[in-house]
Amino acid sequence: MLFYEIAFPLGRFNSETVEAALQGIGALSITFTDLGSTPVLEPQVGEVRLWSDTLVRGLFDQCSSPTHALAALSAELGTAITASARVSAVQDKIWEREWLNDWKSLRFGKRLWICPWSAAAPDDPNAIVIRLDPGLAFGTGTHPTTALCLEALESRCVAGRSILDYGCGSGILAIAGLKLGAAHATAVDIDPQALLATRDNAERNGVSTNLETHGVTLPLKPADCVVANILAQPLIELASLLTGACRPAGILILSGILEAQCASVMAAYQSGFVFAEVIKRDDWCCLHARRLG
Repeated sequence: MLFYEIAFPLGRFNSETVEAALQGIGALSITFTDLGSTPVLEPQVGEVRLWSDTLVRGLFDQCSSPTHALAALSAELGTAITASARVSAVQDKIWEREWLNDWKSLRFGKRLWICPWSAAAPDDPNAIVIRLDPGLAFGTGTHPTTALCLEALESRCVAGRSILDYGCGSGILAIAGLKLGAAHATAVDIDPQALLATRDNAERNGVSTNLETHGVTLPLKPADCVVANILAQPLIELASLLTGACRPAGILILSGILEAQCASVMAAYQSGFVFAEVIKRDDWCCLHARRLG
């Protein structure tokens, strides 16, 4: 199937009004992108924050008429938008996988590598390589929070130990632990797609026999190392659960925490843990702690 795209500057228009207008004339997808170089940091709850100079892009099936679509858009929003709009053909692609074309091999710590399946093996005889296809689940190592957790696992002795990966996404942290010599890993997530991706990635990396996956409803079996890369508020709410899931003298690694939220998360866990280290990167934090015995 062929597609076409209508793109125009958002200008003074409200994003919700423009989105509703595009949906009303049959847009298959609507994207807002930056025309300049202004970063958008994490918005507040319920806030929709866009760039000062925003490009709107609507994708349409080529069975519909671009001329008719522009005329309908003009009727909804006025000629100011349609006068600046451009129409371009778009080739059909497997869109959810397009970003993988630019994803490169990454090293974490001294020897842990996350590599696409199409990439050559690292030129390092000591490299521990994870081949990853995350599919629709979060976790490739490109985000600072995932990178910090991978480096934390690589720098600590997990060989022969058990690992609990709470909020596993693609399974990258559980698989990394197993590749680093962990005896067993349990991956937990609320999303069935994440559990499916985790099992598939583990099998393709040859560690599935030592991995089990569960939804969040089951009681957690205590592990020697608990790692949770989610968000600050869920980490605070899960403090009692994750504390109970970490064995005495075990390791706790928490991430997905903005620097301003770090103290609140630490306070939720301070009765059960001694914090050894706080690593920061790009406004994000990763907390390393040891369970009191």
